[in-house]
Amino acid sequence: MSSLARWCHRHRLAVVLVWVGLLVALGGGVGAAGSAFGNSPTSQDTDSARATALLQRASNSAAGKSGRVVWQVKGGTVTEPAAERAMTDALHRIADAPGVAAVSSPYTPEGKTQVSKDGRTAYATVSFAREVADAQVDHVKELATAPETGSLRVALNGQAFTVNPEPNAVADAMGIILAFLVLLFVFRAVWVAALPIITAIIGVGTSAVAVMLLSHAITLSSTTLTLGSLIGLGVGIDYALFIVNRHRANLMAGMGTAESVAKSLNTSGRAVVFAGLTVVVALLGMLTLNVGIINGMAIGAAVTVVLTVLAAITLLPALLGMIGPRVLSKKERRELSGGTRRTSPSRPGPWARWAERVQSRPKALGLVALAVLTALAFPTLSLRLGASDDGNLPTTSTNRQAYDMIADGFGPGFNGPLVLAVQAPTAADKAAEAKLVTDLKQVEGVASASAAPWKEGQTVGVVSVVPTTSPQSAATSDLIHHLRDRVIPPAERGTSMKVYIGGVTASNDDFASTLMTKLPVFVLVIAALGFLLLTIAFRSLLIPAVGAVLNILSIGVAFGAIVVVFQYGFGSPLLGLGSGGPIESFVPILVVGIMFGLSMDYQVFLVSRMREEWARTGDNRRAVRVGQAETGKVIAVAATIMFCVFGSFVFGGMRVIAEFGVSLAVAVAVDALLIRMCLVPALMHLCGNANWWLPRSLDKALPNVSVEGPADEPAVPRHPVREPQPAGLAD
Repeated sequence: MSSLARWCHRHRLAVVLVWVGLLVALGGGVGAAGSAFGNSPTSQDTDSARATALLQRASNSAAGKSGRVVWQVKGGTVTEPAAERAMTDALHRIADAPGVAAVSSPYTPEGKTQVSKDGRTAYATVSFAREVADAQVDHVKELATAPETGSLRVALNGQAFTVNPEPNAVADAMGIILAFLVLLFVFRAVWVAALPIITAIIGVGTSAVAVMLLSHAITLSSTTLTLGSLIGLGVGIDYALFIVNRHRANLMAGMGTAESVAKSLNTSGRAVVFAGLTVVVALLGMLTLNVGIINGMAIGAAVTVVLTVLAAITLLPALLGMIGPRVLSKKERRELSGGTRRTSPSRPGPWARWAERVQSRPKALGLVALAVLTALAFPTLSLRLGASDDGNLPTTSTNRQAYDMIADGFGPGFNGPLVLAVQAPTAADKAAEAKLVTDLKQVEGVASASAAPWKEGQTVGVVSVVPTTSPQSAATSDLIHHLRDRVIPPAERGTSMKVYIGGVTASNDDFASTLMTKLPVFVLVIAALGFLLLTIAFRSLLIPAVGAVLNILSIGVAFGAIVVVFQYGFGSPLLGLGSGGPIESFVPILVVGIMFGLSMDYQVFLVSRMREEWARTGDNRRAVRVGQAETGKVIAVAATIMFCVFGSFVFGGMRVIAEFGVSLAVAVAVDALLIRMCLVPALMHLCGNANWWLPRSLDKALPNVSVEGPADEPAVPRHPVREPQPAGLAD
């Protein structure tokens, strides 16, 4: 690492130009080729997936997306002359609009069921051609809402009219500005505040255009860019900060810039590479789940982390060489020019005093921290996965208004009917389907059930089942399982009929169930992976074991935060994120991978400094205390920066990204302050020299990876004799 640092320092202008050239070249590629984001299937081997595949094979329709135009009158009914005339004219204009394939009106004999029983609400279905331009859809929206008056409300929803909020650049910038102000306030030097942010922005910017090009090769969701920015900015600023902080300490100790850059990269730089590697491994570990949407997000985020690490170990040394001693504050530069050399703090700071307090009362402080963490993680026990829909949008959204109108006029289940694909090759099977529809009407939780008429030669039928509860309701999920386990099997018995439950509601439920069964195994695999990596890094069994358990607790805190805000709904309306509902199914999986990596980051930075001191002195109490004292400030600042960056994404208007923002912001703050700065050192004080024990046979078998870099003095024996404990931190 020192050789790389010296080369980058010596050729600093070339390194900066290479990074700028790479960004420009990739940007030019995106300008020429664009991006190709899309959505991969969420589940391939479920009942709903089989229903979808069966209906697609049986259908010869070339229609594209469809949507609903919903209207409601405040007084009277929608069939009164004024309302009917206004909406009929609008529907005729929509039918003649470019890109529209068909319009199903409630003002026809076939559309009578599209008027609610109380007559106050009606809807029309607009089907678009397979190839339709966004401008054509926008034109239809204008035509549909034109008749709206004080007594006639019109709203739209459905796939064609879904409005996906755009990423909020102001919210993103707010996180970066807050990070800059935090760094400036703590270090009192503009370049200390600017360098980590410049490095992170270039790393994230390069990765963003790289991911856009990568979308042509693999299927990536459109949220991959936002998620990558969220992770990349957080870890990128933190990684650069750890290196800059060590560089500043080296300069104040009297080193020259070139020597300091080399030593910083050979110590903190190693920890950054190892920490980044753990994040990448955790993200790519999600590929074992073999879920398309998660695979794409994991790969995109991993690319972002790799490029931010590369920026931290190549671009940053070059920038440090360019600015020289200006990385120090004016006061520090005056001290240095006056001959003052600072190898240790002149007096213990707040983090040193806190480290002494943890050392003196490890049991009490450890128990308090553990109790608080358990309380914060407790809501995780009620975690319910699913998919948010229009019912979770703010009430100002037209999609939410249409959703509420439909629920009010036709019942909450009408917003998410179950679609049964019925394979019935014989006349007896068709008769069995008719009996099934009759039986379905008697099932508790079913509002209505109806079958589409059979056509000559048709062997696949469609049955629509409207639940009495909303698509997100746990009762609707219970109904799906009840139909599959108790109602459909008896109907199929003695026939060749096969029935599969599909539709958006069932698909979301199947996806959530699939991921929920994989989540515990994935958490255990990630914990085991963390144990292995830390064992290799720190030549210890106890430290990795404690780290793995506490990582799980940290993940529990992340889950608890999103359950309280997004599932219970405490505060989500104030954030403009709608009402409470189930957590997006793939969010916990990604949070596990990301939070595992971030927790490992802090563990690596903290314990690597402890091990550095342990290798030098062989005194566990001193090693833990000094390591905590010297990394406390930078870990607290790094956590504050991550909190600002992650928290800013909560205000971007995208519910999925906001779920990531809340979970990661809360978990990172709690992980850094309670786990790394209290619980970990408390446990290490209680365990003593056992922290560093490793069987000799295992020590020989494991590869040698020096995370903390070479010690200043030769390492002590593996089991040193404990020296008398010095008082204070000035020893």
